[in-house]
Amino acid sequence: MQVADGTPQADAVVGHVKWFDANKGFGFVLADDGGPDILLHANVLRNFGRGSVSEGARVMLRTQETGRGLQATEVISIEALPEAEPDEEGAGIDLPDVTDVPLVPARVKWFDKGKGFGFANAFGNADDIFVHVEVLRRFGFSELQPGEAVSLKIVDGPRGKLAAEIRTWDHT
Repeated sequence: MQVADGTPQADAVVGHVKWFDANKGFGFVLADDGGPDILLHANVLRNFGRGSVSEGARVMLRTQETGRGLQATEVISIEALPEAEPDEEGAGIDLPDVTDVPLVPARVKWFDKGKGFGFANAFGNADDIFVHVEVLRRFGFSELQPGEAVSLKIVDGPRGKLAAEIRTWDHT
């Protein structure tokens, strides 16, 4: 396969995110079959509809060799992390079964990774929806950017609306 400029492009690569920093605008992926780190630029991630991806998330990418090494050209899929036992940071986040709760399009109001939470608003509704970092991690996100479009499964929490699941805005 080739990209528009005629450069050869590799087949899909499966691996996991070594790290990704949305503020720096890039991170790296380790392929399951070994080899050098694969640069994952924020623009490639945004083309997939995401502003971030959590460390350890499983990804499938298309890559190309560049003068600076292997680089992701397309994100094909991001797999949510398996649910882990809550640590101190995630303690107290007990989410209900949301199998029958519809995904609602929403926009991120703000999110502070250091504080571990933020808020979003469902389209057409000014009510704040609490978004906890642990929910992000469960679904393969590491942080959110203000204005980012997402899809949420929203439940009533002890102090108001709570995001119990988060997906890309176009997730079906």
